[in-house]
Amino acid sequence: MLKIVLLDGATIGKVNNFKLISKLGDFEMFDETEPGQVVQRCLDREVVIVNKVEMTSAVMKKLPDLKLICVAATGMNNVDLNYAKNNGIEVKNVAGYSTDSVAQLTFTMLLYLVNKPSYYDNFVKSGAYSRGNSFTHHGEPFWELKGKRMGIVGLGTIGRQVARIAESFGMEVVFYSTTGRNNHISYKRFELDDLLKSSDVVSIHAPLNNRTRNLITYEKMKLMRPCAILLNLGRGGIINEQDLAKALNDNLIGAAGIDVLEKEPIEPDNPLLKLYDRDKILITPHMAWASRESRELLVEKIARNIEMFQKGHPD
Repeated sequence: MLKIVLLDGATIGKVNNFKLISKLGDFEMFDETEPGQVVQRCLDREVVIVNKVEMTSAVMKKLPDLKLICVAATGMNNVDLNYAKNNGIEVKNVAGYSTDSVAQLTFTMLLYLVNKPSYYDNFVKSGAYSRGNSFTHHGEPFWELKGKRMGIVGLGTIGRQVARIAESFGMEVVFYSTTGRNNHISYKRFELDDLLKSSDVVSIHAPLNNRTRNLITYEKMKLMRPCAILLNLGRGGIINEQDLAKALNDNLIGAAGIDVLEKEPIEPDNPLLKLYDRDKILITPHMAWASRESRELLVEKIARNIEMFQKGHPD
């Protein structure tokens, strides 16, 4: 029977299908694991499941029984892949579990920033509406998505789903390929500057790497339309946060929606928390991926990776 441990279960949260993993072996789960606790909790375990906990070469050297690391995410930058490969430790990640969840929050953010429902809800609940004489109120103008241009940075699986939804609103979709290799037949590919200059909405769905780090700076935001909305549901570090705060304060762009930050949790002195106009930004705590269905699918795919490992490595 396999011995399996999950080191940071709190990142997945409460789901109903952890039994898919527990039926595959002796399964132990910890909500959180500090760096100094990793080795002790992984001793004698053949399978280790991690989301953000780092599996360094120094850690793996002390785990002679370790055969498989399951990363409860797509990115594997928290694992020393070279050491694992050179020492016969398999590493399996999970992809394609959060596409619909991230796409849904992308448009939740966009519609929130465009339609300003919080303003109108407060207008009614404050009693201002009941004291007025008109059946309607136009305090915060908003615009329709139909006929506007959505510029997508990173047209991967999530980017393509966002593109499909944008089209259903009647938007024109263009994209920038962060690798320079993507040529999707359904959408026009733009260079970044041209995309920024011409888009009403710019939505980022790219990984963080040497090509995308600090991709959107103050100088790049100067190219954007004053009413444009900038969304980042890719990775923190793609947008320079100091520059974004300045761009919003200087009214270079209309608004921003951010689900990912360079340092998470957000630091209390992050300039995005201290804008002149707090309504110009919507910040969520890296939760776009985390619908109930997405997290259950994540666990299902982790279990499948362990099961495939079992079948390929019989006792």
